[in-house]
Amino acid sequence: MLRREPHAANHLPPSFVRGLLSVFCLVSLATFDAAAAHKKIYIVTDLEGISGVYKFAQTRETNTPEARQAREFFMGDLAAVVRGLRAGGATEIVVLDGHGNQAVLPELMVPGAKYITGLPRPQVFPLLDGSYAGVVFLGFHAMMGTPDGVLHHTQSSATENRYWYNGVESGELAQCAIVAGHFGVPPILVTGDEATCREAEKFFGKACIKVAVKKGIARESALLYPFEETRAKLYKGAKQAMAVIRNCRPYRLEFPVQARKEYLVLQEPPPKRVTKEGTIPDALHLLDF
Repeated sequence: MLRREPHAANHLPPSFVRGLLSVFCLVSLATFDAAAAHKKIYIVTDLEGISGVYKFAQTRETNTPEARQAREFFMGDLAAVVRGLRAGGATEIVVLDGHGNQAVLPELMVPGAKYITGLPRPQVFPLLDGSYAGVVFLGFHAMMGTPDGVLHHTQSSATENRYWYNGVESGELAQCAIVAGHFGVPPILVTGDEATCREAEKFFGKACIKVAVKKGIARESALLYPFEETRAKLYKGAKQAMAVIRNCRPYRLEFPVQARKEYLVLQEPPPKRVTKEGTIPDALHLLDF
């Protein structure tokens, strides 16, 4: 009768096996820690959702005292978020100046981040790729038609654009998140007024941190909070956002999508509302429609 030999591993001393397991666990933990330790964050900014900003005269202009002051408010909010992200473990931060006529004041840039500003740009979000752990939407506003949204609009407050993707109306928050989702980058923090935070929860869920810096009363009126309070909330929210990255998911659509856009034609009075429909092939062409 042939005798089946025991498996070689059965002859190894128990202490040796335990040692191998310990080494394996240490190597695995070290690999995980190294990956977790390197957390790049991409911040997309806007101006309408910043502390103290509540009228279009602060955002549409560039060379007035009000416009300059609004950009100083913006840099204060941004500084609080950058510091909070760093305190939460961000290893690299890139800030994209996303407001149409730009808002970054170079002389007020805080250390701990790099800043993209100026136009034109070859890409919607320059430098963004799959190496980023999360995206932050700072100073955003609610979509066009939101009654309690401070300075609500989508892309153009003048032509009052509205967009639907596969039948779902979407504002700038969703649009930007769809582009980030193309690279697998999840939204981790949204700041703006209360209506913006409500919209963020609808599209991104509860895991994404939201910080409200004001409450809308009408399109150009708001209940404002002292900067000392809003900056403290922004710092805390940014730090918290770093801790919940693992719970956040990219916001994606299945492409191609059926799109509809409504907007005002202003060339000949009175303004006329028109509709455009079509198909968008992928996320990187979303804002071309």
